[in-house]
Amino acid sequence: MNKHTVKVNGHDTSVFIEQEFWIELKNISKLQKKSISRIVSNVDKNKKTQNLSSAIRLYVLNHLKNT
Repeated sequence: MNKHTVKVNGHDTSVFIEQEFWIELKNISKLQKKSISRIVSNVDKNKKTQNLSSAIRLYVLNHLKNT
């Protein structure tokens, strides 16, 4: 797992996430023409779990399942 720092709602936040998920998140960011910080802020706002890293993994997984 790698540590990544992103802005979530204007605040620096660190997430620990596997490189494969981070790469897919970057691909989603390019596809949607949104910054990673914007996507992660949205994930944080809508997460159903307390853990942001887990919520990001689920977001990526659901995106891949629906494409």
